[in-house]
Amino acid sequence: MNDSDGSSKRGYVSANLEAAEIHKNEAEAERSIAEARKASAEARKASAEAEECELDVRSASIKVRKAEREERDLLAGDEYYHIYRFIGHVDGSSVEKCMSKLTQWSRLNPGCDIEVIFHSPGGAVIAGLALFDFLRSLSDSGHKITTGATGMAASMGGILIQSGDHRWMSAEAWYMIHRAAFGAAGKVYEIEDEVEWVKRIEKRIIKIFSSRSTLTPRRIKRNWDRKDWWLDSDQCLEMGLVDEVRGKSVLITDD
Repeated sequence: MNDSDGSSKRGYVSANLEAAEIHKNEAEAERSIAEARKASAEARKASAEAEECELDVRSASIKVRKAEREERDLLAGDEYYHIYRFIGHVDGSSVEKCMSKLTQWSRLNPGCDIEVIFHSPGGAVIAGLALFDFLRSLSDSGHKITTGATGMAASMGGILIQSGDHRWMSAEAWYMIHRAAFGAAGKVYEIEDEVEWVKRIEKRIIKIFSSRSTLTPRRIKRNWDRKDWWLDSDQCLEMGLVDEVRGKSVLITDD
């Protein structure tokens, strides 16, 4: 082999080595790029997982605060203390609503204290007497029934105050007693029958008032005949219509 052939061969080998080195370097570069991309993807994944975890923590924190607010609202509400505010007319709907709620309390908490606070101008006699009997039945079954009056307890509202084991009245509330009112229409004997029935109801009402107060049936009849008999809280306490007056009355002077 002459010198020119050897030189050519060495050049060919050198060129191949250089090409191989270039390919190797390119492969390593691609591998480095791939590893960098992988590391970047893993970093993004970790960041996303961290954000998701942070969102979960915030969501859990919000739920805890919401539960705490709901608990505070529950503890601050009347229902937690079994206090029912009867506001408005006494009729079938309002009586049913009251009885339904008190029945629920009685079943969930047998023997619990129950308070019904009335602010009512009165209403239907029969519906009211149904509620009266219901409250007394709760008392008989072991519940202490407290009845209260704010604003006014008039007509049937006043009768319902008497259903409580303990009766109270706010200082500036008013109490009104009057005769039962019904509208009669029809044949003469039908009107006569209803009048007789109303008289029997009035006897029951007089008994309710007189049995828990210093009022006599005669005094009740004398004061409610043909008029509305309005009483303030001090008068009610003096007559025994309530057991307690809550709050301080405004001092009235004769100017």
